Amino acid sequence: MPLFPLGAVLFPGGHLPLQIFEERYLDMVGRCLRKGLPFGVVSLTEGGDVRKRGDAGHAPEIFKSIGTMARITAWQSPHPGLIRIDCVGEQRFQVLGQRKLKHGLWLGDVERLAADQVVAVPDDLVHVAQQLESLIQRMQAEASSPQPLRATTPFAFDDCGWVANRWCELLPLPHAMKQNLLALDSPLVRLELIADFLERG
Repeated sequence: MPLFPLGAVLFPGGHLPLQIFEERYLDMVGRCLRKGLPFGVVSLTEGGDVRKRGDAGHAPEIFKSIGTMARITAWQSPHPGLIRIDCVGEQRFQVLGQRKLKHGLWLGDVERLAADQVVAVPDDLVHVAQQLESLIQRMQAEASSPQPLRATTPFAFDDCGWVANRWCELLPLPHAMKQNLLALDSPLVRLELIADFLERG
């Protein structure tokens, strides 16, 4: 699977807009569009979203092994050498091995991780789901268009994983914390940690 290391964390069901202009990613996006395939978003721990040259060539890129598949849902090319794409997060995966092609694109041998089980929000966390619902309603009312939220529908305010993932996207959480939350297999634990953060805030 082609990998896209980013200084961001993509969650299943999340929306990711990207501007593509590097040769390696223009090639990747073209292949994904032609074959209807996803690419993998992995979180950078070293390096930047845009490849830069250092004294000894390109600066290193180091990224986490747990990521999320991204499927392109819309694209446009305003001029040659630039593609704007909208993506939706799908299944989580783990990188088992990786290699870099000559033009800089990473390829990974990946193992798909099980999707979150649908777990009902327990009574003691219902207020967290209600807060999210109120926030989304307010955002939609204030925005000229609900465009930024389109990838999160259909809403599932009774599902621990869905509620936790949306909070992870909306809250100003430290990057490392978002990655740790993504790596959790239990959607209930993920939501409990979000509740703790909200209470402290």
